[in-house]
Order: sequence, then C-alpha cells, then structure tokens
Amino acid sequence: MNYRPLIFVTNDDGINAPGLKALVEVAREIGELIVVAPDSPQSGQGHAITLKEPLRLKKVDVFEGIEAYECSGTPVDCVKLGKHVLLHQREADLCVSGINHGSNASINILYSGTMSAAMEASLEGIKSIGFSLLDYEWNADFESCKPFLKEIMLHVLEHGLGNCKLLNVNIPAVPASVLRGFRICRQAEARWIERYVEGTDPRGQKYYWLTGEFMNQDVGSDTDVWALENHYISVVPSGHDLTRYDAIEHLRPLEHRAAQVVPE
Repeated sequence: MNYRPLIFVTNDDGINAPGLKALVEVAREIGELIVVAPDSPQSGQGHAITLKEPLRLKKVDVFEGIEAYECSGTPVDCVKLGKHVLLHQREADLCVSGINHGSNASINILYSGTMSAAMEASLEGIKSIGFSLLDYEWNADFESCKPFLKEIMLHVLEHGLGNCKLLNVNIPAVPASVLRGFRICRQAEARWIERYVEGTDPRGQKYYWLTGEFMNQDVGSDTDVWALENHYISVVPSGHDLTRYDAIEHLRPLEHRAAQVVPE
C-alpha cells in the first residue's frame, strides 16, 4: 500500500478498555487513526441510538499521538458522530470495532454493541470489521491475536469485501501456538436459554438479574461456533438484510387470503 489509509476505531466496552488499546496498537501500524468510543461500557446496547438527550464529545489523550474522543452515547452514536461531525468531508477507508471482551458469535451479533457499531459504519458505505475475543475478563490477553488482526485488516484494505461490507470476527482465547488460522464460515443457529434471578435490594424492593445459558443447536462444521471450538478464528461475512428468502413462497398464499377480505 502506497498511502496511509484512514481507519475509524470504536468499541462498546469504553474508551479505557484494554481491547480497544490492543486494536489501536495494531491499526496504527497500518494507517492514520481516529478513535471514538463510549465514555463508559455499553455492552449489549445493540443498535440503540440516543434521541432524548444531547450527545457530548470530549477529546481525550488516551493513545499517544492518536486523535481520540469519548462519547456520552451508544456505540452507534459514536460512529454517527464520527462520520458526520469529526470526519467532515473525509472518507474512512476502514472501520474496526473492538476488540470486544467476550464472544459475538452466532446470535450474539444481534445484541452486540461492538457489531452494531461496525454495522452502522457499513451502512454508511465503510468497509467494517468487528473483532471479539472469547475472554470476558478485563485483563484478557490480546497479544496472541494481534498478528491475525493485522493480516485481516490489510487483506480487507487491499482486496475489499466483495458483496458485503461487514465482517464478524471472533477469536478463541487460546495461545498463539494453538490458533489454527482463519475459517470463513456462516453464523451458527443458536440461542440463549434465559432466566431472571429475583432478589431484594436493601430498601426491600425486588429486582431481577438476567442470566442464561448459550445453546448451540447447529451441528454443522461450517459455522462460527464450530470454528471457535476447534481453535480457528471465525470470519463471518455479514449484512443488513434479515429477509429469509426461502420462506417467501411458503407465505405467498397469504396474499390470496388477503384478496378475499379486501372490499370490492
């Protein structure tokens, strides 16, 4: 590459998250960065945006020599403000989001603030990658995955993403010597079996705490869950269209039923 591409960096764990620091360390080797991240953890926010209160941006000196801002809003707010306020007329060559502390494989993509930030950038026409490490600890070790992150970023910058503009990348929490490389795969059919734990606070008021168990219902060896269980970095080309095209014809008789009740 003969120029320094502009890379937009964000996350959902907050401006001070170790995963964001690791991602910045990799991305700064490749291009010019602008970082916009929430001022506090925003995990599980999905594609939420702030509508009922003003948003605030504050320039921060978190990463030496890097233009960085903390935002009072959600991960998607960070991308919107970055695109429309901070970048002005400049076009980002790539958006990278993460590195998330914990999995965003399978159905988790729908809940993830990390992936929603990347998706928002892709909606703006920016090639985007969301990165997640399968370690929920704040002091997780990101070193082993850094060379792989660099390779996938370079590949996307050099070759694009074909018919999609968004990748969901999950990394197993194993030593570098155990990682088996990339596996291009599909999103596994899985779900959360949820329940709420009931408790009583010191004031005698009831509260409920969400918990649950992740259930993989997909036995395919071409899924992200299988790849991660077998020490591959899963790479899922993702998009915005939630249509199940294989169900359209099955539902077509509904059009004829509606015709019977439409007034003459």
